[in-house]
Amino acid sequence: MVATTAMSTFFPVGPASKKTTMKLGGGSDSLDARGITSLKPASSGGLKVKANVVSPKINGTTIRYPSSTDDDAPSPSQRTFINQLPDWSVLLTAITAMFLAAEKQWTLLDWKPRRDDMLVDPFGLGRIVQEGLVFRQNFPIRSYEIGADRSASIETMMNHLQESALNHVKCAGLLGDGFGSTPEMSRRSLIWVVAKMQILVDRYPTWGDIVQVDTWVTGSGKNGMRRDWLVRDGNTGETLTRASSVWVMMNRKTRRLSKMPDEVKGEIEPYFLDSPPIVDEDNRKLPKLDDSTAEYVRGGLTPRWNDLDVNQHVNNVKYIGWILESAPHSILENHELSGITLEYRKECGRDSKLQSLTAVCGDIANASLGVEGVECEHLLRLESGPDIVRGRSKWRPKKINNIGPEGLIPAGSL
Repeated sequence: MVATTAMSTFFPVGPASKKTTMKLGGGSDSLDARGITSLKPASSGGLKVKANVVSPKINGTTIRYPSSTDDDAPSPSQRTFINQLPDWSVLLTAITAMFLAAEKQWTLLDWKPRRDDMLVDPFGLGRIVQEGLVFRQNFPIRSYEIGADRSASIETMMNHLQESALNHVKCAGLLGDGFGSTPEMSRRSLIWVVAKMQILVDRYPTWGDIVQVDTWVTGSGKNGMRRDWLVRDGNTGETLTRASSVWVMMNRKTRRLSKMPDEVKGEIEPYFLDSPPIVDEDNRKLPKLDDSTAEYVRGGLTPRWNDLDVNQHVNNVKYIGWILESAPHSILENHELSGITLEYRKECGRDSKLQSLTAVCGDIANASLGVEGVECEHLLRLESGPDIVRGRSKWRPKKINNIGPEGLIPAGSL
């Protein structure tokens, strides 16, 4: 009987069993909708009395008498500490489903075939192709990289060339602490400087296009290196631009040209691709313009802080914009640049003041009719006299909406 009383204290009888709790003066208001005794004290201040029903035993077996309130329906389970805990099964099921879905997605990614010839690189990361001798990288044409004619500018194209060249050095594991310098070059305070650049543009990409840039290097004499580029449409494979350049070494401290040490040559020679230049070299001598031979002169050009690169001189791409500052507006508005050759003579620093000079070769009116192209000669020089860059540009008439040869801008619009 003592054992029965103790068990009934820890495990109270459920509401379907015979009423065992009575409240003096409280009535049925002491139970809430769940059948749980209210903790609110009774208004009468009466005491609660708990009566325990003890079943008789015969030969040690407890005999239970049916209650008058029992029916055929099974009684609810007794309320215990375990079954009063929140039901976490739904939350656990949801978490398990999410983990299974994530695992499935990762599995599908691992099973997805990897193609080396995929043209679109969504992350903009390049890769080595063709037995480790060619570097390939994709670039999207963004809205801030297009000009008034809704196509990419020549500066945009040159930036892509430079970026792919630097990433080539980095991807090959040859990047030291300089701007494209190898470890041996960094130890000797040597940097690369471009001596000559030649670019041919077949078609300019437009906003939203993906361009694929291939670049490679080869030897050029004893102290130089040639780097070529091939730019194609990432979707069609159409050739857009071809470019070739010659690079030499300069001492970063003395700012003088330097020979290529054997240690540096040993670093880069394994990556040389034996191939002819992708662009037929323009061997015509670039004349030096002056105030008497130039038709258009623009002065007062000064570098900004953002025009300097990590080698503390003006980046070679910036020279293009300064050269075109002196080009006549009639050419810029009605023609597009189809090719340019640049010879870099001297570096330009932060405090430099420059002049841009241009002379037009050929008849602009005939060029607008498609008879011949327009060529211009350029000179970018310091106001103090020394030449910075000499150049020659070639222009072709723009087409209206790219509608065949009849879509040329008429001569009367010049």
